Amino acid sequence: MAENAAWRMGEFLRIAILFLWGKPSGASTREIMEAIAKSTRLTTEETSPVPGAAGFYQYEISTRLAMTALEKAGWLTRDKSRWLLTEEGQLVCKDFKQASDFYIESQRIYENWRLNRPSIYLTIEYAREKAWDQIRRYLQNLTHYEFRSLVRDLLMAMGQTLDWVAPPGKKRGHVDMIAVPDPLRVDQQHLMVQIRHTGQVVTAEELESLISASNKDNMVLCVSSAGFNEKAMELISTLAPDKVVLMDLEKFVDLWIEYYENLTPDSRQRFPLEAIHFLSFAE
Repeated sequence: MAENAAWRMGEFLRIAILFLWGKPSGASTREIMEAIAKSTRLTTEETSPVPGAAGFYQYEISTRLAMTALEKAGWLTRDKSRWLLTEEGQLVCKDFKQASDFYIESQRIYENWRLNRPSIYLTIEYAREKAWDQIRRYLQNLTHYEFRSLVRDLLMAMGQTLDWVAPPGKKRGHVDMIAVPDPLRVDQQHLMVQIRHTGQVVTAEELESLISASNKDNMVLCVSSAGFNEKAMELISTLAPDKVVLMDLEKFVDLWIEYYENLTPDSRQRFPLEAIHFLSFAE
């Protein structure tokens, strides 16, 4: 019975790894769970709700805990709600021929780290996911003008001086605002800011158009609440890493938190955040 359970969990993990293998930019926990549900026939027991863990099914609980084992082993890494497969994880996956062996090794590492803490971990994990989902939905439901105002507030909190902002409802080519690092204009390099809040990811072709339309002496910041596709990120990393900066929703929130104390009271009211502390277990 134990061997069957190990084999089954190994199968879930293998599906998750293969899914992440094809996504260099990572995937959310929900996307991984959906991939597992589509790739294998789940039993009634595996899809039964977990008492005391609202919103979780049995197979999700087991897989989340097993993925934590892979994270602690250095095979996976996580940024907010997104999981990524590491280079070490790719190498390890090639070494294990049997899915059950893969799972048993990850469980050994996991048990050495966590011991009797799964229920606490799940509470924190669930809270993190719900918090990020709430933040993401709030920001994506804003109008373009409202989201643009938040980007303006953030840039000012980061020490940028706005030289020009497009009037509401009026477009000026690719540019929503222009910022300069020095209010006296001693440093004449401008930051040309484009904000995409359409619900569609930005493509490599769109970035190429943005770069070609900007002055070669200026920096370009592209903010997209829907993110960027993989080819777009590859384009910037290879062709213009020193000229173009990409900011997705997660990066925007990270910077908003980092510069929160520098924001004006009105800015904080437009996008208020509050830290909630949980008991943490050291590595």
